[in-house]
Amino acid sequence: MKNTLRAALTALAIVPVCVAAGGDPDYVKYPADYAKTFTQYATINRANQTQLAKLYANEAAVAGFKRDSKGDPGAVVVMEIYTPKKDTDGKPIAGSDGLFEIDTLAAIGVMEKRADWDAAFPTEHRSGDWGFALYNPDGSVKSNELSCAQCHTPLQGQDYLFTYQKLIDFVK
Repeated sequence: MKNTLRAALTALAIVPVCVAAGGDPDYVKYPADYAKTFTQYATINRANQTQLAKLYANEAAVAGFKRDSKGDPGAVVVMEIYTPKKDTDGKPIAGSDGLFEIDTLAAIGVMEKRADWDAAFPTEHRSGDWGFALYNPDGSVKSNELSCAQCHTPLQGQDYLFTYQKLIDFVK
């Protein structure tokens, strides 16, 4: 577990934005109703310390993590990525809870776990059975050239989730 966390932190230090980048929207679709039908399990300052994220999980993710600490096929995790308000020096403003104050919704990252991905979906674009996509706030595809899978793959022991412990704590 320590080595996995160390690898994840190293990946974040080298390429801090890659956890919100890349993906394959042809395979991982935007869940239009997630804010109404998914459960919000966490709000965090992102590791790159320039964004805030709200995290949501669908019922398949919640049920799987309750049962055996990993998402079932059909699990979907959504990350709303916010740009924080900034002070006159350009630094994010934190509230009394330590979380950045929200300015605007910048992007929506989607992870979907399936055991039956189309053979045309390249395995190198996935982490285990998880696929990724990045969207604009209106649900349209967000252009990005980085690879989500590259940053998530070292987290195999955490079902490829940076927020694994947050989800475990939430379901218990």
